[in-house]
Amino acid sequence: MTEVLLASRNTGKLLEMQRILGEQMPDIRVLGLSEVEEYDEPAETEPTFEGNALIKARAAVAATGLPSLADDSGLCVDALNGMPGVLSARWSGTPNSSGVDIDRANNQLLLAQLSDVPDVRRGAQFRCAVAFVYPVGCGEVMEHVVHGVMPGAVIREMRGAGGFGYDVVFVADGHAKTSAELPAEEKDAISHRGRALREIAPTVTEVLTWL
Repeated sequence: MTEVLLASRNTGKLLEMQRILGEQMPDIRVLGLSEVEEYDEPAETEPTFEGNALIKARAAVAATGLPSLADDSGLCVDALNGMPGVLSARWSGTPNSSGVDIDRANNQLLLAQLSDVPDVRRGAQFRCAVAFVYPVGCGEVMEHVVHGVMPGAVIREMRGAGGFGYDVVFVADGHAKTSAELPAEEKDAISHRGRALREIAPTVTEVLTWL
């Protein structure tokens, strides 16, 4: 079994990465942060998806020694000048353990902010940066970053039970269903993260083969 660490506790992201990387490397096992010894996770302080992805991947390698993947992604809405962007996960506030469904709260806030925006101006893009960082000896690491984009629009209500985050309010260009209504395989084929992972998968496979 070949293992790579995904610096995330998001079950949806873990399953998505396992599916997509498994297409090229069937015996790969994607570990989440709950499966390794706990370490201090760094704050995501960078203004770009790439910067935050690198922060997380570098910290994961430093703490565990495992080849590590990290992604930072979000929804960039044209009518909001590209926001929520890197603030997507915290758009309605910082997630906590009080039982609040942060995804639902984020979506409700976004829909309220766009309530008076006509359909022709509701364009948006899911954007993603995936960083892959791995040790090469003597305390050195190598880094790779790829990007993915899924263009589409924000609809006026939440639809679908699949996916996570803003999937319930986003319809990709050329589709009638939200990302939360699409089968996993169909979503993977068009999603921002799916595109980025398929681009970086050959590098991950090559590195894990010789590490």
